[in-house]
Amino acid sequence: MANLTIALDETIIRDARIRAIQEGTSVSAKLREFLTDYAKGASRQQAAGQAFIAAARASQANAEGQRFSREDAYDRLYPGTVGP
Repeated sequence: MANLTIALDETIIRDARIRAIQEGTSVSAKLREFLTDYAKGASRQQAAGQAFIAAARASQANAEGQRFSREDAYDRLYPGTVGP
């Protein structure tokens, strides 16, 4: 494993150490977690998008194939409003 040196304000480091202790971890572990997520961000977003599309295709919502027009949107009441 490689080491990384960064320069931060002492108060940020102190506050980060306190929070890490409260969470039962270390600043190094939190930075490692953040940088791993940051480095893999694009692939995770793409995987999440693909999972969403797959779930939408597998969904039984609107299984009868009903279509709505743009005008239909204006004929509906908004949630929480009272009808005429």
